[in-house]
Amino acid sequence: MIRALMLALVVATSACGAGAIAAPAPGRVSADQRVPLDLRRTTLVVRDIEASLAFYRAIGLVPIYDNVIRTPRDAKNDESAEQSLRLVFLRANDDYIGILGLMEYTRPERQPRPKRAPDDNLLNPGDIVLVFNVENQEEVFARAVASPGVRVGETPHVVTYPGYDGTSVIRVSFSSVYDPDGHYVELNQVLTDLPVGE
Repeated sequence: MIRALMLALVVATSACGAGAIAAPAPGRVSADQRVPLDLRRTTLVVRDIEASLAFYRAIGLVPIYDNVIRTPRDAKNDESAEQSLRLVFLRANDDYIGILGLMEYTRPERQPRPKRAPDDNLLNPGDIVLVFNVENQEEVFARAVASPGVRVGETPHVVTYPGYDGTSVIRVSFSSVYDPDGHYVELNQVLTDLPVGE
């Protein structure tokens, strides 16, 4: 599990250095290394989209899309629809890749998965880990834990990971919380420059 978390951290932070947030960089990977796909969005199915929005806006994400989607598409209201959901997209520093989606079903009613027990800090198969790099961890972490329904995972502390060359060390101020639906969210500040690619 630690290796998977480390890999997620390194992939998510591969263009950041010394605590800076990476600017959008479509040429981040050289042309001969590019693959024919982009990871556009991760969408979380949530119990209460307003609570989720409050949390993700508090940590700095910006809403860029917010619509009710009904099936069939010409349904005038939820009552006349077979299915109805609200879908919101939020961005960090790129409006094409790395988008976070929030989706709440209103029809038909979905039964939520059981909430994580307050003392359950283990990640299990099927769980996700969202990794965010932040510029001012202390401020962002304080806003995150002040959001309703959020639970602290780990308070900020420095951790190290093996560097890309196998001999250096990547230093990260690591912190984590569980969002209002129990999704595991890392709020990290990178303390060591990371390579941008060959």
